[in-house]
Amino acid sequence: MTIESPNTRAHLLTEQVNVNSANLDRLNTLELVDLFNREDLNTLDAIAGARQELAQAIDTIADSLRQGGRLFYIGAGTSGRLGVLDAAECPPTFCTPPELVQGILAGGVGALIKSSEGLEDIASDGAQAMVEHQIGQHDVVVGITAGGTTPYVHGAIESAKQRGAKTIFIACVPANQVASIADIDIRLPVGPEILSGSTRLKSGTVTKMALNILSTGTMVKLGKVYGNRMVDVAVTNTKLLDRALQIIQDLTQLERDAASELLEASNRSVKVALLMHWHQIDRSTAEAILAQHHGQLRSAVDSL
Repeated sequence: MTIESPNTRAHLLTEQVNVNSANLDRLNTLELVDLFNREDLNTLDAIAGARQELAQAIDTIADSLRQGGRLFYIGAGTSGRLGVLDAAECPPTFCTPPELVQGILAGGVGALIKSSEGLEDIASDGAQAMVEHQIGQHDVVVGITAGGTTPYVHGAIESAKQRGAKTIFIACVPANQVASIADIDIRLPVGPEILSGSTRLKSGTVTKMALNILSTGTMVKLGKVYGNRMVDVAVTNTKLLDRALQIIQDLTQLERDAASELLEASNRSVKVALLMHWHQIDRSTAEAILAQHHGQLRSAVDSL
C-alpha cells in the first residue's frame, strides 16, 4: 500500500482540527472534563451507525469459531494494543483457550509498553504475520486502524484474504476517505479528536466499545453465557471464585457452603455444577450432556 503524503493525511477525519477544542489550553479543569464528556457522546452515535456491520461480524466470527477457526485482531499502536487487550480478556471471562482469540501487534510484545509506531508502515510485516500464524480458511482476521491507512493492517488483510480467511476492517474514517478490501467494513467516525490527531482518545474509546461488542456477542452465540451470567468463567483466582459461587447461588438459591461444595464436585465448572444441581445428575453425566450440546447450557437444560 502507498503511504499517504502529510497533505493527504491532513484530510482524514481523524487528523482534522476539532473546532470545539480550539481553546483547549485556556479551559479550566472542569471545562476540560466537560468537553471530554460532550465529545465522547459521539462514540455512541458511531456504534449505532455501525450496528448492522457489527451484527454481521459477530455472526461471521461465531460461525468460523464453530468450525474450528480462530479470531485474530491485528493493528499497530493504540489500535493494536486494544486488540491485544480484548484477546487477553477472553480466557478468564469465557474460559477460552488462549489460541482461540489472539491479538497481533506491530512490534510484538515490546510494543505494548514502548512505542514502535514506525513498524506500522511496513505492509509486508502484516502479511508475514498471517503466514507465521498459519491463517487459514476457518479463521477471521480483524484489522484495526483508527485512521484507516496503516500499511501493516492492509498488508495483513490482503494476505489473510489470499489465504481464504474471513476479514473485517475497523476504522474511524469514512470509506470514501480510505477504502478496504475486507469482507466486512466497520466504520466508526467519531469526528476530530479534542487533541488533534490523538486517536487514543475518542477513536480509541469507540474501538474498545466495538471490540467489546464483537467478542462478547460472539461468546454469547457460542453458549458461553446463560442469561447474562458468564457461566464459563475460569475460576483462577479469589475474585473469579467468588463470582462463580455468586452465579451458582443466584441461579440455585443455595447457601454459599453448599454452592462451594457443588462447584468443587463439578471440577470448578459453573455450567456443569448448574446442570448437576438442576437435574440431580453426577458430574460425568452432566459433562456428557453438555458435550452433546456443544457446551450450550441453555440447550442442554431444555433437552432434559
